[in-house]
Amino acid sequence: MKNLLITVFFLSLTLQLSAETGGSNPVIVEKTTASLAEKTPVYWQKMADGMSQALIKHFWGANFKGYENRFYFNYGSDLSNMTTNHYWPQAHAMDVMVDAYMRTGSKQYLNIYPLWWEGAPKFNFAGREEDPWWNVFVDDMEWIALAQIRMFESTKNTKYLKKARQTYDDWVWSTWGPEDEAPWFGGITWKTDVAKSKNACSNGPAALIAARLYNFYDAMGKKAGKPKQAYLNEAIKIYTWEKNNLFDRQTGAVYDSMNGEGKITKWVFSYNSGTFLGAAHELYKITGDKQYLADAVKAANFVIDHLSINEGVLSDAEGGDGGLFHGIFFRYFVKLINDPALDSANYNKFRDYITHCATVMAEQGVNQKTMLYSGRWRKAPADDESVGLTSHLTGCMLMEAMCVLKHR
Repeated sequence: MKNLLITVFFLSLTLQLSAETGGSNPVIVEKTTASLAEKTPVYWQKMADGMSQALIKHFWGANFKGYENRFYFNYGSDLSNMTTNHYWPQAHAMDVMVDAYMRTGSKQYLNIYPLWWEGAPKFNFAGREEDPWWNVFVDDMEWIALAQIRMFESTKNTKYLKKARQTYDDWVWSTWGPEDEAPWFGGITWKTDVAKSKNACSNGPAALIAARLYNFYDAMGKKAGKPKQAYLNEAIKIYTWEKNNLFDRQTGAVYDSMNGEGKITKWVFSYNSGTFLGAAHELYKITGDKQYLADAVKAANFVIDHLSINEGVLSDAEGGDGGLFHGIFFRYFVKLINDPALDSANYNKFRDYITHCATVMAEQGVNQKTMLYSGRWRKAPADDESVGLTSHLTGCMLMEAMCVLKHR
């Protein structure tokens, strides 16, 4: 994943100030009004259906005349941006296809699985001859592996799971540490062709992968490589490193990275909070250790109280890498909301927050004709406006999150 666009950098300055001050002026999210609360599950299902269909119609390369073998999600709608220099959004596009398939059972979504399986490595700009799924960005490979695990989860086809395991074993865990190497003393590397940096965006997803490989270990058969316990040990080790080095235990902020001089870059982004709380929640479910749950809740509250600076929602994010950040947060946030172990006060706060965000987006940010979302919460794209893949995916992920949100 390219790090980071200029527009995202300027946003980060605002968020960094919030993190460094401990968010002395937390955002107050108004309770949902009656009109917001009245939206039914059918409403959210229709929104999710419309936006998933729009993803296929406007971004799936093979949909367009002359590109029938382009089994790849284009970076811009309606052939507006055909670059293949962005690998990681492919994972999140497939995540949305998995969401839609698991929700509807429609073969329209399932049929994309084998096509994408062929096309994603083919169009990967940095693939190697020995492994076309390889990429110089470690986190890009991690997002792909997480999507492959979900493809397995929705089909029980172990080829997806085994590929995710191989990627993790060969290309992700291999960048851990070394544990005696200062200043990091551990951590998963972000990118392999530049000065070493240990980033939240490479450690949170890595912990998630390891935890999920532990959960699905038995499905991989006898030739599963490492012992099952090794994956849990590694998940805990990665998570603990991120918590000790990039998590502010006082505020709940998840910082961006640690460079070779030991300096912490205190940018705070919603997706890093999402994967950190996602990993914490996954480890809580495996181990029952309530400290993991407390960490997840702390990180979630930081996003709500100190990053939702746009009148109670997160920042506008039009295209680029930043377009995906909020969607990743919502993907893991809704899993935390749905956990019956979450206390009532935080459940009510979290439920109201995600409902408010989704309602603002659905009512104001989505073009009801094209069903596209451009990254602007309160201004829908025009009918003929080009939209970036990353922003639209955030819209899809939030609508899918509302479809699985549980009410107490």
